[in-house]
Formats: sequence, C-alpha cells, structure tokens
Amino acid sequence: MNRATGSVADATGNWVDTLAPIWLRPYLRLARLDRPIGSWLLLIPCWWSSALAAVAAHARTPSLAHIVLFFVGAFAMRGAGCTWNDIVDRDLDAAVERTRSRPIPSGQVSLAQAALFLVLLALIGLAVLMAFNRFAVALGIASLGIVAVYPFMKRITYWPQIVLGLAFSWGALMGWAAAFGSLALPPLLLYAGSISWVIGYDTIYAHQDREDDALIGIKSTALLFGGRTKPMLAVFYSLAVVLLAAAGFTAGGGIVFALGLCAFAVHLAWQIARLDITDPDNCLAVFKSDRDAGLILFAALLLDAALR
Repeated sequence: MNRATGSVADATGNWVDTLAPIWLRPYLRLARLDRPIGSWLLLIPCWWSSALAAVAAHARTPSLAHIVLFFVGAFAMRGAGCTWNDIVDRDLDAAVERTRSRPIPSGQVSLAQAALFLVLLALIGLAVLMAFNRFAVALGIASLGIVAVYPFMKRITYWPQIVLGLAFSWGALMGWAAAFGSLALPPLLLYAGSISWVIGYDTIYAHQDREDDALIGIKSTALLFGGRTKPMLAVFYSLAVVLLAAAGFTAGGGIVFALGLCAFAVHLAWQIARLDITDPDNCLAVFKSDRDAGLILFAALLLDAALR
C-alpha cells in the first residue's frame, strides 16, 4: 500500500486516488470503483440479454430504462459482492502481495464499517431490482445464494471460476426476464455461454496470484490448468462462442449478429495468443480487454435489432 494515499497495489493513479474525498476513498476501493472492470463484466451479460430480448421481440432497441437500471445495479451489486468477498477473505488477502493493501487488511476501514457499507450497497441494488417486474425481482433475489457462497469456493475446489461464472452471468437471464416476465431457451443458452466466457477470463485473472495462492492453499483453475492454460482457454472460449451463437440465432439474430459474434471470437483468440501466464501485468491487461470483447457483441446485438 502507498501509505501516503492508501491506494491499492494493483489500482494506482486512478480517479479515486486523485479526485475523491480522502474520507470516501477506502469505501470506493471496497466497491472497486478504483478499478471498475469487474462491474463492467457483471453488467455486460445484462446488456446482452436486454439486446437479445429486443431482437426476439422485433423491437428496434431494448428498453433504455432497463439499460440504465442495469448499469446502476451492476455497479452497486459488484461493490456489495466485493465488500462481502473482502470481509470473508480478509485474512487471506493479508497474506497475498497484490491484495494485502485492500481496505480491510490494510486497516483503512474496520470490519463493522465494511459491513455497514455492504448493507448500503445491497439496499441500492434492491431499490434498482424493485423497478422490474415480479418475475425479474424473484429471479434477482435467487442469485444472492450464489454470491454468498462464492468466496468460500476457492478453499474447497479448484473450480471456483464456475461459481463466479454462475454469479457474474446471472444478468444474461435478467435482461430477458425484465423484458418478458419469463425465461426461454435463448437466455438460458446466453447464460451458459457467458458462464464459459467467465471461466476463461477469470482463469487469466487468477494467474496473477498463482504463486501466492499455492503457498496459502487457495485453489483456482489457474493452478489446475498451469501450463495447459492456453488450450483450456481455447476450449472454454470456443464453447462460449458456440453457445452465444445458439442464443442469438434461436432469438432470431441475423447477419449483423453473426458478424459481431465473429469479431468477439477473434478477440478471444487474440487474447489467447497474447497471454503470458508468467507475467502478472500481461494477465491483467488481457483480462481487462474482455470488456471490449463483451461490448463488441452488445453493439452487434443492438445493431441487429435496429436494422430489422
């Protein structure tokens, strides 16, 4: 940790460190607003699903209100999830070089303060959720169990990325549910494809902490795959593309969606080619590029709907 500013080791020089009021900075760091990539990756499946629903409904655009609500909700619930994760992992974070500067292990906030902040973020998320129909509200609440157990999975399985995929991909169901008040085959296929995508990109992310995780007994697909990471990424990313293709085409997607999906697939292939699992900075950069991949596919779905 930079003791002068309290900044977190892997998120220096951001707007939180330079512009936010000093008293607020630890809470913004808890919510990961100093590094919002995770919030974007939580949001993107929501936007995919909303755009997919527009394609299926032959609407020119998804609901703008839904797009905005998902944006607010994703950032609030990502913050809540990270705060919960940091509460549960506070002792483990203190033992890992990259995470020991986080607000709780570094003493920037107390456990009680973090818990109160978690409640505040959860209430914001609930307020957003209540703006949707009853089916979507119930579906959103159902995701909380997965979020609650995720921090414990890395202690018991080498596949915590699957559980993260279940949580981070939930938005693939929510956008469709918000539009139609029900589920169908396309959002289920979208959900499965997003899970496979998450497993891939979070494996890349986990390679940053591979050595520390091995020393303290934390499990991940990065440790499980090791030198086989690139071929395993090819498997999961290929599965993601196939499932996303099935989702789009069963919803009525056309040539624009197909071209966007091809661009998405090329981006994932580029990630695999560029990845160097021995270089943490490279792993972080490749991981962050998944926001671009997700937005490419979202743009394709939007354009496909608009041109009908």
